[in-house]
Amino acid sequence: MILYPAIDMKEGRCVRLSQGSFDAVTVYEEDPAKVARAWEEAGASWIHTVDLDGALAGRAVNLDALSAVVKSVGIPVQTGGGIRNMEQIEEKLRSGVRRVIIGTAAVKDPDFLRRALKEYGPERILVGIDARGGFVATEGWEEVSRMSAVSLGRKMYEMGLRTAVYTDIERDGMLCGPNVKATGELARETGLAVIASGGVSRMQDLEELERAGIPGVILGKSLYEKRIDLSEAIRTYERR
Repeated sequence: MILYPAIDMKEGRCVRLSQGSFDAVTVYEEDPAKVARAWEEAGASWIHTVDLDGALAGRAVNLDALSAVVKSVGIPVQTGGGIRNMEQIEEKLRSGVRRVIIGTAAVKDPDFLRRALKEYGPERILVGIDARGGFVATEGWEEVSRMSAVSLGRKMYEMGLRTAVYTDIERDGMLCGPNVKATGELARETGLAVIASGGVSRMQDLEELERAGIPGVILGKSLYEKRIDLSEAIRTYERR
């Protein structure tokens, strides 16, 4: 199981939201690149980043901060937030990221996802499936659709997608435990390799996700609040 320490960027700083609310922001570090180096030194094999401003604006806002993160570490970086067209994917890849995560646009413009998968392949293109109450949310989690996460996952697998990041918005940043049931269901029902996100607060949560067959987990607030030691978690779940 791969562990992805998260760096969420807002106004160039490293922050965390609670339940995806832009009114509930905690700033943890002014320099995201400094955080990335710390995670690499702790043994991380990947860095996960999100352009929170970009998710609302529909374009790259924290590109300079993202580029600084990429340049500061020797491990691969994946990123999401505000990616709506092929030019923006290319822009992110030119910055040096390994994988691009499409969110809102994958729901609202399936043809765009098809083009991206054809051009770059499923190794470089992921989709962020963000759900509130089991239904897909878009536009920086501000809008909730009528499509279930499982239905969306099935359609995207048929398009050629192979990996998705699943976020339970109601648990994100709340340290209340991940939605293991919904995450496992998404993986079983769609065939996708699912990276879990949202709610992880302790090592036991990682144990439960591993038992559910989840191949990847994004760690955010649990690291910043020192609920989980990244080095220990990597030794236990990624390198054993």
